[in-house]
Amino acid sequence: MQHSNSSPAPLWLPQGRLTPLPDPMTRDWLFDEGSLTRRLTRLSNDGFSVTPLFEGWDRLRADECAALDLPAGSEGWVREVYLRGHGEAWVFARSVASRSALQGDGLHMDELGSRSLGELLFCDHAFQRRAIEVCHYPADWLPHDCRADALWGRRSRFDRGALSVLVAEIFLPSLWNAARAHPENC
Repeated sequence: MQHSNSSPAPLWLPQGRLTPLPDPMTRDWLFDEGSLTRRLTRLSNDGFSVTPLFEGWDRLRADECAALDLPAGSEGWVREVYLRGHGEAWVFARSVASRSALQGDGLHMDELGSRSLGELLFCDHAFQRRAIEVCHYPADWLPHDCRADALWGRRSRFDRGALSVLVAEIFLPSLWNAARAHPENC
């Protein structure tokens, strides 16, 4: 699902290079190395769901190719979903992997449907997670119904042998509202 590329690619930064730092609650969510799916499930009191928006082969963005050590313009599997709490979109997630690495690897991203890719990555202990990077995600890279400026996003690369999956998660204002309303579940 190619979104407008009028915005320049964001500068993805590790925690140590991020200035100014966001507030403590935002930092906690951005740099939490546990499963986001599990955390959203806890926050929603088991009212968590995944809504697929797009799944298919597409050309990867330049920043994604660079993060996956692929030549610019490479094709890969793209999966875009909403992670929801009680039906409300809390997180927009975009996951990508190169065509060459996916073919023959046994990870069937095309068969996930409404299941969480993140949960699959965390359950398969062969995947190694690289450092989390964060940015203000470009508004025109988001689906039309959740576009807003300066939303925090994070991404990390999960490696298993020759397969690398890049997972980006953009935190929507509705998540921060839910987290402030129910801090005991965060």
